[in-house]
Amino acid sequence: MRDIVRAYIDKYQLLTVGKPVLVGVSGGADSIALLTVLVELGYSCIVGHCNFHLRGEESMRDVHFTETYARKLGLPFVKVDFNTRDYAAEHHLSVEMAARELRYAWFEEMRCVHDAQAIAVAHHRDDNVETVLMNLIRGSGIRGMSGIRPKNGFVIRPLLPVTRQEILQWLAERQLEYVTDSTNLSATYTRNFIRLRVLPLLETINPSVRTAINRTAEHLAETESLFAYVMADARKRVFEAENRLSIKALMQYPSPKTVLFELLKVFHFTPSSVDEIFLSLTKESGKLFFSSSHRLVKDRDCLLLSPLAAAGEKEVYFLTGEEGSWSGPIDLAFSRIVRIEELHIQKDKDIAYFDLDKLKFPLVLRHWQQGDWFVPFGMQGRKKLSDYFSDKKFSHLEKEQVWLLCSGDEVIWIVGERSDNRFRVECATKRCLVVNFFRKRVE
Repeated sequence: MRDIVRAYIDKYQLLTVGKPVLVGVSGGADSIALLTVLVELGYSCIVGHCNFHLRGEESMRDVHFTETYARKLGLPFVKVDFNTRDYAAEHHLSVEMAARELRYAWFEEMRCVHDAQAIAVAHHRDDNVETVLMNLIRGSGIRGMSGIRPKNGFVIRPLLPVTRQEILQWLAERQLEYVTDSTNLSATYTRNFIRLRVLPLLETINPSVRTAINRTAEHLAETESLFAYVMADARKRVFEAENRLSIKALMQYPSPKTVLFELLKVFHFTPSSVDEIFLSLTKESGKLFFSSSHRLVKDRDCLLLSPLAAAGEKEVYFLTGEEGSWSGPIDLAFSRIVRIEELHIQKDKDIAYFDLDKLKFPLVLRHWQQGDWFVPFGMQGRKKLSDYFSDKKFSHLEKEQVWLLCSGDEVIWIVGERSDNRFRVECATKRCLVVNFFRKRVE
């Protein structure tokens, strides 16, 4: 078994000689085998033990046994006590999930404290089979069906290539003792139920079912690697910009809805939401969809994504026109010209010129609202901003990102777009306010 574990560590580059490794040891057969193998392979080990206080005196027995074995091997020993049931109740978790969260959080803390290269835990091939079945029952996707990874962050699993029976045989040959967790014999927990009830039934159909499930998990792990490659390509092709998904590019993939789900799940959109979004792709623009953190808008040929905070914010800024340079959500510069003959007007959408005596101060900088209107520069009649945006083919997201500079309740400038004709500089103008808009550079 030691040679199998060595080859597995080398294959997946789980450890290097030199830096210590924190080994999670419960005192059971699997963790005792893991610790012993790593020591025999020459790795510097630190023994970490968690007491979840779920089994009374048996829990205390495990602490004593594990510490004694660590001292026998001459290894550093660290332990922690958890009130697992209280933690589970407080965070609305099952006892199993609470213990898992507590265990891995503490392991990571100890890894940092002791500058360990990794956290080694004792999952083996049979654990992998149980995990695949659990994920199948829960309706997991391809990632869950590919089983336990050899490495996940700093957590490594060197025993994955060996079975529980091989571990027990190896311990017996070395006459190594271990403790038995009595809860492993109870079918109350889901994993135990699968181990004690489901797998024996499956073995009546196929005696080699554990091997078959492991083989399937390995195939799916390889498939997931291909899937990850395709998804990396899809992110580049479908995301035309950080917040814009091209519908045309999306529909070029063999399973566009699957690709859409993978792209949107990181923004917390649920499978049912993605189903609705996908159905909207061939329908009219304007439909809104929400996740817990983001909003998505179906536009003409794309999907526009924005954080909820940005979509719902009501920012209003009051400006005196004497600020000089002003930085906020946009960058502006103000200058007052009192000798009108010195004014040189440039034809630039990012520069606006206003008759200073027609303005009411402070000026107001805000986003547009339904009902807003202005008189476009060079015209006489007023125009609703919503109509102006439609004529200019502004997307829903572009409309919301527009800033308006207002004098009282009157719009004087769609910033960086068009000013209002009523406030233009004329022959009778005596004083002028010049406002420069500086577009933020896209890196």
